[in-house]
Amino acid sequence: MDKYIYFASDFHLGAPNYAESRKRETHIVDWLNFIEPTCSELFLMGDVFDFWFEYGKVIPKGFIRLQGKLAEMADRGIKIYFFKGNHDMWVDDYFTKEIGLEIISDELLIERAGKKFFLHHGDGLGPGDKKYKFLRKVFRNPFCQWLFSVLPPRIGMFIANGWSSSSRVASNKKEVFLGNENEWLAIFAKEKLKEEHFDYFVFGHRHLPLDIDLGNNSRYVNIGEWINYSSYGVFDGENLRLEYYKPN
Repeated sequence: MDKYIYFASDFHLGAPNYAESRKRETHIVDWLNFIEPTCSELFLMGDVFDFWFEYGKVIPKGFIRLQGKLAEMADRGIKIYFFKGNHDMWVDDYFTKEIGLEIISDELLIERAGKKFFLHHGDGLGPGDKKYKFLRKVFRNPFCQWLFSVLPPRIGMFIANGWSSSSRVASNKKEVFLGNENEWLAIFAKEKLKEEHFDYFVFGHRHLPLDIDLGNNSRYVNIGEWINYSSYGVFDGENLRLEYYKPN
């Protein structure tokens, strides 16, 4: 491969407040500038925004520097995928029409340089968390989305901001490693391997950079988040590795 494939997740732009989000956005755009010369494909794997909803003629204001940079990269021929996360699951077609991003609702299975990848934001997978799995079905239901769209944007955004203020991003809760036997996305990956082999399972959502050997030449890589780690994944055609962006 002449160029690399990059994976990033959980920017949570908009949280916990404007000032911190704006600073993080600048940091992320700096990183995009850094990887652009060597990037062939970019996978943004969910929760890019702490909340996103597209009304018929209205989108959340802000984040213009990120959107502009992604548009510039797409115009230069870099393929960009945008996964719906649990915070921005209500992305519709705005980014496809305006920027050219490909929107991914659930998992995406790809093969690159002879390696097979299972890609997903990570929410709703593995054992446990039945409450969220139920809510996920409700929030992704087209009728429920239509009901929310009936609300005036001012009211809808007020509700969304209230929800964001109680999230783990707002509290800056740092996740801890639970051990290979208790990491639910690793458990999911091991079960999936019984059906089909993948060289890499790549997820976000966990808010913790992880690289776990699953056996049978398969690995689970969690690409972490950008509140505490500024972590991302890069595939060079032979190996997928975790890296951390620290500008000069």
